[in-house]
Amino acid sequence: MRKKIVAGNWKMNKTAEEAKALLSEVVNMVKDEVTSDVTVVLCPPALYLTTFRQYVPAGGRISLGAQNCHEKASGAYTGEISAPMLQSIGVEYVILGHSERRQYFGETNTQLAEKVNIALENNLTPIFCCGESRDLRENGDYIGFVKGQLTESVFHLSAEQFANVVIAYEPIWAIGTGLTASSAQAQDMHAELRQHIASQYGDDVAQNTSILYGGSANEKNAAELFAQPDVDGGLIGGASLKSREFTTVVKAIS
Repeated sequence: MRKKIVAGNWKMNKTAEEAKALLSEVVNMVKDEVTSDVTVVLCPPALYLTTFRQYVPAGGRISLGAQNCHEKASGAYTGEISAPMLQSIGVEYVILGHSERRQYFGETNTQLAEKVNIALENNLTPIFCCGESRDLRENGDYIGFVKGQLTESVFHLSAEQFANVVIAYEPIWAIGTGLTASSAQAQDMHAELRQHIASQYGDDVAQNTSILYGGSANEKNAAELFAQPDVDGGLIGGASLKSREFTTVVKAIS
């Protein structure tokens, strides 16, 4: 059975005190209200990861994730954070290839393949992001483009390695725009990606791969999105910054 996952990507938001308050609210709400076996992953700014680990014990209901890591284990890379550093403080997941990293920092599929490798080497579960722009959705081979992101960044892995990767489909045109892919659009792409994974690794691996939706999912549309057979949860942006809304999204997983 595929793991159901809801991950909150806080991006570059919240001061230290605000982050502690939000964490406390989410932890308590999840503890009191969430009865399903969904895995909840919180991905705060890296500055807060050590503090969060003190309040979110490993092995509990909530897992800790980072928003990025460098492709090298160490070195003269001022301002960067390595996978071994994240592993050493108990981080369990790491978001890789988010569209904002690709857009603003020029991350390439080749570079992301290196990041996936080093994350896995350090027992971090990559949440690998893929997705298309609005122009490509309307005028190009957007399905082929998104499949190509997987092919170039994760299909070099063995089946055993790939089994430790989570995929997050994020239509770029639906991130921070107020637009959201319809449940049918999300399902269609998730099914295409699962079929693509099956073509590389076989149906057993594909059927056990969690594929999350990451395009402006919120408390109003989460239940419909998560009800789709190939949507296994969400990578949540703005809605993860409000404890009540995020908890409602988490509870939308059946």
